[in-house]
Amino acid sequence: MSKISFPRVDLRLLRNLFLLIAVVIISYSFGYASGYKGFRANFDGYPKVTIDRITPQDKGELNFSLFWQVWDTLQLKYYDSDKIIPSEMIYGAISGMVSAVGDPYTAFIPPREYKVVQEDLNGSFEGVGIQIGFKGTQLAVIAPLPGSPAEEAGLKAGDLIMVIKDELKGIDRGTVGINLNEAVQIIRGPANSKITLTLIREGEDEPLIKEIVRKSIDVASVTMSFEGEGGNIAHVKILKFSGETQEEWEKFVPEILSKTDLKGIIMDVRNNPGGYMQGSVDLASDFLETGEVVVIEEVGNKSRSEYKVEKLGRFRKTKLVVLVNEGSASASEIFAGAIKDNDRGEIVGASTFGKGTIQEPQEVEGGAGLHITIARWLTPSGFWVNDGGLKPDIEIEDNEDTEEDEQLQEALRLF
Repeated sequence: MSKISFPRVDLRLLRNLFLLIAVVIISYSFGYASGYKGFRANFDGYPKVTIDRITPQDKGELNFSLFWQVWDTLQLKYYDSDKIIPSEMIYGAISGMVSAVGDPYTAFIPPREYKVVQEDLNGSFEGVGIQIGFKGTQLAVIAPLPGSPAEEAGLKAGDLIMVIKDELKGIDRGTVGINLNEAVQIIRGPANSKITLTLIREGEDEPLIKEIVRKSIDVASVTMSFEGEGGNIAHVKILKFSGETQEEWEKFVPEILSKTDLKGIIMDVRNNPGGYMQGSVDLASDFLETGEVVVIEEVGNKSRSEYKVEKLGRFRKTKLVVLVNEGSASASEIFAGAIKDNDRGEIVGASTFGKGTIQEPQEVEGGAGLHITIARWLTPSGFWVNDGGLKPDIEIEDNEDTEEDEQLQEALRLF
C-alpha cells in the first residue's frame, strides 16, 4: 500500500491566515449587529440620531423589511457615499410618512429648519414677505405683507406658485407635492439674495415670472388710523394673529374708547393669513355679548367643542364693519365668521381664502418640529369655510387700476 503524502504546512502562515479570518468575522459581526439592532449616526453639522431596527411589539403586524432592504441597498450601492447621511435619511423617511396622509398642512420639520419656521408667528425675519397656503393641493399666495418685496413685485392673494427657482441654493423645482414648511424653507433666505417665482394668476393667459430680492422684514400685527370726514371712524388693521396681537390691540383700545364722537369701528382682516386661533377668539369677544365664537370638531374622535365669548366686551354696542378678501384665512376667517353668524356687524369685501383646519405645532425629539392637523373648525352656524370660503354680506372687489380702496370706501359708507 502506498503512503499518502501531505504538503508541508507553514504554521506561521496558517496562524496569520486564521487571525485575518477572525478579524474579518469580528468586523462583519460588529457591523451587522450595528446595522441590524441599531447604531448612533453622528456627522459634523447633523444631529445625533439613534437608528434601531427592532420593531416595537405594538407595531409587530407591520413589515419593515422593505424599508431596511432599501436602506441597505442605498448604503451599499449609491455611487456617492458622502450623500449617505443616516440622520438625513431618517428625517426624510419621517417626512415621507407624515406627507402620506395627504394633508399639506401636516408636516415634519427637521431641527435645522424648525427654528426658521417658528419665525412665522414673530414679527422679524428675512425673506420676500408672503404668507402661503394651498388652493386644493396647489401652493398659493395667501397674501403679501404690506411694504414687503413680494408686494412691491406685484404678487397678489390667490396667485398659484408653480415653480420656485433660487440659483444660490441650487433649487429649480415645481411645487407639485410640496408641503407648506418645505416651501417656506425654500422661499425664505438671507436679505439681498434673489428668488424667482413662476405664478399662474386668474385672468392671465400666460404664467407670470417674478424675480424678488429678499430683505429684512419687521411687521407689526396691528395698526390703526381714524377715517371719515370727522375722523371719527376707527380703522383697525389686524395683519396676523401672532403672539403679540392682543398686546398690540390693547395699546389702541384706550384711544378708541376716549373718542367721544366715535361712530364705529372697521376691523380690517384683509390679507390676514391667520395665526393663533385663541387670538381671534379673544378679539371677537371684545365685540360680542354672548354666544359661540368658533366650533371645533375632531372628526376621527367624533368630538365637538365650542369656544364662547370669554369676557365682557368693551365694544359690544359699537357699530362694527369687518373687511375681508381672498387673503383672509384661518384665524381671520374665525373672527369674521363669528361676527357674521352672531349678526354683530356687516362683512364687506370679497370671499375669503377658505382654510378651515387647525394645526398644532409640537417640538419633538432632537429639536425637530411636527405640525399636525388636529381638527377642523366651523363658524357658529356650522359652516366649514373649506367649502369656498366665507361670503361677505356686501360683495365688492377692489379695483386694482385705481388708487382708491373701494372696499374701504364701501365700509365707510355704512356709517
